[in-house]
Amino acid sequence: MTKLAGKVAIVTGAASGIGKATVELVRRAGATVIGAAVSEGADAICDAGNEAEVHTLVEQVAREHGGLDIFFANAGISGGFATIAEQTAEDWTEILRVNLIGPFLAVKLAAPLMNLRGGGSIICTASVAGLRAGAGGAAYSASKAGVINLVQSAAQQLAGSGVRVNAICPGLIETGMTRPIYEMARASGQEQRLGELNPLRRGGEPEEIAQAALFLASDDSSYMNGTALVVDGGLSSSHPTTRKFELRML
Repeated sequence: MTKLAGKVAIVTGAASGIGKATVELVRRAGATVIGAAVSEGADAICDAGNEAEVHTLVEQVAREHGGLDIFFANAGISGGFATIAEQTAEDWTEILRVNLIGPFLAVKLAAPLMNLRGGGSIICTASVAGLRAGAGGAAYSASKAGVINLVQSAAQQLAGSGVRVNAICPGLIETGMTRPIYEMARASGQEQRLGELNPLRRGGEPEEIAQAALFLASDDSSYMNGTALVVDGGLSSSHPTTRKFELRML
């Protein structure tokens, strides 16, 4: 598989989960990939919400590899499930800094370099929590709703540049961020309940989101721009409810 042969990509949040799976998949597709994370376990150390660090990363990658074609702004934090009354302004500031300012920096700093190459693809990790309430904490959900609007605004402002900007909205995926939820469910023998509100009756795997990222990074999605691609097994097709009726197949 060489659909990304000759392309240069950056993936943030690359030490585990969706980011790590995407680095591996995009490399198999032929691209040169630099995985970045705030901790060890990636090719580069970079705080995705710090403008100076992202600028350094982007400039270094472009200088060493001749340009930049793909940026997957995937780094994020959950912030937990504290209520609005329990959270502080500092909690919100940090969640928005990583989850929303991070993708903003990706667009701001990567797009000019991609324009020099005749275009490129910027992908931002949003969430089904950004579509409606009930899938995450308030600050997290607000940050992801902001990501969805960001890619729409960026697509308009980059009109004619050849740079496409899209988001992915994952559902429940087992990653480093959601691992405590999975571990708690397993410890109590309730793992099967994690997917009970999902028509597929399961959570997703990082590789399933990586496939969506590969699609948006490649020319297979050449006419997709300013959109939020939902990859959630059908969870967001309805408002979450507790099913108490007998299941009857259609």
